[in-house]
Amino acid sequence: MMAAMAWHLCLAVSLLCGTPWPQGHSALAPENEVPLRPTAWLPDGKVTTMHLPKGRTRRLYFTLKKKVAMMSVTVSPCDLPIEWTLEARTLKDKPPKSLHWSTKKSMPEVWWRGPGTKAKIHTYTGNAMNTYTGPSYAPASIYIVRLRSRDQDTRATVYLHEGSGTSWAFPQLPSDSRVHTLGVGMTSVTLSWAPSAPLKRLHTHRSYDYCVLVNRKHNYRNLCAAQEGIRKEREKDKKREKDKQRKVTVWPILKDWWWQQWDADTELQSPAALRDDYGHLQCVCKGTESVCTVSELVPDTQYYFDVFLIDRLNGTSAAYTGTFAQTHEEARPAITPLREGELRWVTFRDGGSTSGEFFSFRPRGWQQSGLLTLQSCESSEKINITVSSKGKELSSQAVGENLAQIWLQGSPSYLIHLEKEGTAAPRQAAPGVLKASVKMQASSTYHRQGIPSLPSTLQIKSFNRLRSCESVTLAWMGTEERSLYCVYRQRLGKGGGKKGGTAPCLGPESRLDTERVLCKYFQELNPRRAVTTAVIGGLEPGVAYIFDVYLMRRWGIPIKYSSKTVRTRKEC
Repeated sequence: MMAAMAWHLCLAVSLLCGTPWPQGHSALAPENEVPLRPTAWLPDGKVTTMHLPKGRTRRLYFTLKKKVAMMSVTVSPCDLPIEWTLEARTLKDKPPKSLHWSTKKSMPEVWWRGPGTKAKIHTYTGNAMNTYTGPSYAPASIYIVRLRSRDQDTRATVYLHEGSGTSWAFPQLPSDSRVHTLGVGMTSVTLSWAPSAPLKRLHTHRSYDYCVLVNRKHNYRNLCAAQEGIRKEREKDKKREKDKQRKVTVWPILKDWWWQQWDADTELQSPAALRDDYGHLQCVCKGTESVCTVSELVPDTQYYFDVFLIDRLNGTSAAYTGTFAQTHEEARPAITPLREGELRWVTFRDGGSTSGEFFSFRPRGWQQSGLLTLQSCESSEKINITVSSKGKELSSQAVGENLAQIWLQGSPSYLIHLEKEGTAAPRQAAPGVLKASVKMQASSTYHRQGIPSLPSTLQIKSFNRLRSCESVTLAWMGTEERSLYCVYRQRLGKGGGKKGGTAPCLGPESRLDTERVLCKYFQELNPRRAVTTAVIGGLEPGVAYIFDVYLMRRWGIPIKYSSKTVRTRKEC
């Protein structure tokens, strides 16, 4: 292996620093003689594509027939500006038929050998399609098309037309070649453009197609530039992998140096290869219709749309003036801010399978912590809550008749989404009656490290032995935190029917002041012994009462214990 590498290095050094060509060759060749190389001839009536390496000049040669008075040369750059010139070299005498040189000569070298004149006919620099049309020179002339790219490697197409008139090699666009926007939606855009007159006239003779391309970066000047942009995006990741796996050897270096000596490497591409490239285009719309609806777009995003008229017979194309449009943003739901300690009722009306409400909450204090408490008032409806911050979901759970507590910490603001799923069978209800409702409250929790504790049970116990004609004794479980407990009573009628509702979600704010019996503070550090009692007096003999106990906390909504019905004694 080392011997092979040494041999390649010696060969490269000998080519660079060794002896020049034999003296016989140098004595016969003038200073401006073109070195021996493959000759690139530009045919008439065919599109020729050339690869243009950065900073290197490519040449194409052609001659005209004797009776041709007019000619036109069209050069179409791909995605970068190029320089191209058209020159004519006229000989005083025709080149001799027999040559006695020590080396084989190509035809362009023969023209350079004899005396003659050189004239620059046309020059252009830019990235737009450019055409020269003019008369031909003397019969004994050879024409040279020089192409050069200064910035990067690119390619260009060259077309020669002998004679006057239109060649029809490139599609003809209408006078109004702009792409118009008919409609813009959230995920779709409808485009239209004026149809091409040649498409109407020659659609039975030639194979024309429209191709609509869409991207998020910019509009493309021509189809070749669009192909290059798509190719570069696809090969960006592949190129990184190839660079890691590439092995540097002597032979690739020597081979690159060798071919760089020949500046006429044409790397021509036939129209058939171009037609294959057109087949791989991912056109969102393709055909002969001049209206296109581009769908499956992202909302609130700007897109660029280009329309190309492709002549698949000649392998050429023409570009309409592209346009751009921004899709509409999604209908954002209304977000209601929650105030500190505000009790909010969220209602969902009957109708529709799914509905939702959005709220936001900003905790106070540098700790950025808070407590969110919720309770559903409809047991037959399934209600879910999702809490997120900066697009990241923090908590998601179902909300039922039991109190739900969600701890908020670490974010300056929170997005709260309440959603009702209509899984329950519809019930008979009066028009306008609320189907489901949720009670919710958000509070900032200063100097707290977690969710407040709840009673181990929400059952109220009454003592039969302590029941009298005018009083009853109740007991319930408390917590280890100091909290306020309020007892409410409600008298039942003679038939046992209730005069008012005692739903679990109804808090003390829904009760009358006359129904409140007492309020007391209680705290027990041992949860097993956290039992408090209350004697309720001033009752009527032989009357049934409903008693409700509410746990009033500093944070969160009040907690309602299960209602307890107790009847006083008739006789004492």
